[in-house]
Amino acid sequence: MRKFFKKIFGRQKQNKEIRSFPADWNLTISDLMEELKNGKRKEIKNPEMTWAREYERSLIPLNYRFPQKGDLYSANFDQEVDFLTSWSAPYTGGGTGKLFKDEQVWVDTNPMDEKPIGAYLLAVDYPELEERFVSASDRNAFKYDSFYFHISTKTLNENFKLLKTGFDKEKFS
Repeated sequence: MRKFFKKIFGRQKQNKEIRSFPADWNLTISDLMEELKNGKRKEIKNPEMTWAREYERSLIPLNYRFPQKGDLYSANFDQEVDFLTSWSAPYTGGGTGKLFKDEQVWVDTNPMDEKPIGAYLLAVDYPELEERFVSASDRNAFKYDSFYFHISTKTLNENFKLLKTGFDKEKFS
């Protein structure tokens, strides 16, 4: 009986929120990359990258929807977006370009996290957008493979309209 009362009324462990980044941390992945570019740091080590990712996730409003495989989005207005190029080599290129109002992109792979800070997306009208975003010299290069977008969860919620879930271009072509 004594153990029972001790269990109920004894000192209880508090359920503290586990925070993987220091309380004063306020850098995003973009901030770290900018510091690297500007010479403020020579490398980005794993703890800092993890902290930056968790910090970015903490900035996403609770009512925002996290992207999932098969989500089809439409741009709400003309906007600059980042794109990446994939190569048959240990290299990734990319740049920025304009995605026009109503152009559609979709999440074709499962995000790595349950609550991703962003997602990789493909253009629904791939040939047209590839020509507009990727230079002819890159597109015609022997080792060039493809291009895709990486768009943050916040941007998807604020600048895009979710048109459909379960989209698969092969089934809807």
